[in-house]
Amino acid sequence: MTKKEIQSVLKNKIKEEEGIFRLDPAWVARDFLPPGKRLGLKDEEYDVGERGHICERWLASVTHADNAVGPEDEGLSYLRLDGSEYITLKDGVDADPELFMGKEYAANHSGLGRLAKLYDYDTRLPYHVHQKQEYAAKVGANSKDEAYYFPEGVPPGPHPETYFGVHPYIVEQGLQYKVLQPLLEQWSGNEILKHSRAYANVPGEGFFLPSGILHAPGSALTIELQEDSDVFAMLQAEVSGYPISKELLYKDIAEEDRQAKRERSVLDQLDWEANGDPYFYENHHLEPVVCGEQPGGTEWWIYYGTKKFSGKRIIVKPGGSFETKEKGVYSVLVWQGKGTFAGKEIEAGNFEKDELIVTHDRAVKPLVVENTGSEDLLLIKFFGPDINPDCPMIEPYTGK
Repeated sequence: MTKKEIQSVLKNKIKEEEGIFRLDPAWVARDFLPPGKRLGLKDEEYDVGERGHICERWLASVTHADNAVGPEDEGLSYLRLDGSEYITLKDGVDADPELFMGKEYAANHSGLGRLAKLYDYDTRLPYHVHQKQEYAAKVGANSKDEAYYFPEGVPPGPHPETYFGVHPYIVEQGLQYKVLQPLLEQWSGNEILKHSRAYANVPGEGFFLPSGILHAPGSALTIELQEDSDVFAMLQAEVSGYPISKELLYKDIAEEDRQAKRERSVLDQLDWEANGDPYFYENHHLEPVVCGEQPGGTEWWIYYGTKKFSGKRIIVKPGGSFETKEKGVYSVLVWQGKGTFAGKEIEAGNFEKDELIVTHDRAVKPLVVENTGSEDLLLIKFFGPDINPDCPMIEPYTGK
């Protein structure tokens, strides 16, 4: 469809949908590790041949998954429209940014600027890093700050703890190249993890992780919110018996840097001060922060510590309701229960009713969430950059 055709479809639908569009799930395959099979698909649907297995679901995504093998639209969310119209959210936002983001916000932002996802692996992810903006720009990409939320009531998998950074003494004594570079050159096993520290994936809690910090996420099902990017460099050669290609070490390293410095090119991109922070937990751990209480339910900040993105959790009691009003466009995942969202039926686990995007003009007006089921209704909201400049920040802790 042309830009004008997309604009015409959206303008016809915006009134009918009252500013709130349903979204189809965007399934993403990965070929280096097995799936955890907690995304609600049938067992046989996780295997997608040479692409690997479905290990992630991207939410309200305008980001293409950077896989070596896969369809051109992998990672992109589709607007659920009646009839023959079939439009990606990216095409919709690109064709009519003011409709989705509002005039003022669209004038200062090139897109939604964030990516939400569920990632679901049967083992720990490899020790890796996401490049800071100065390095990501060298390969035409964006940085990838990210935050995690570990939902409750889900099997945690075999390794529900995440490794972050390196032991502080490594940086304090200037040993980072002496300790890590030989392991990258050797590229075998998982010995590199002994130089890092692990923290439990506690249900209902999470972490905020800026770019430039090494991490090996645990096996807990994770709802992640991040910058709009898919850059990384893997630094671990093997995970639970599964070999990791060394090409993934250099996936987003500029060719001239790779040729000139080889393994050191990746280590040079790390934020060593942050990696060796002796108070890493205190400076990155996220606990829910209450931001709204009503008779029918409660709302918390669960993604915060940055202006690049933010997110909230709402729990509405059975038979209860909750009125919500926001500052700009956001998307919604229905994680538990069923009810209505501004009159639209919603239901967790029903892929036709569990994901929404709320356009700016609708988001800034009050709307009501109602719980029509017998269990708590739990929703998660995802916001892009600068929409919630008043979200909580993490107070820096230095031990003094």
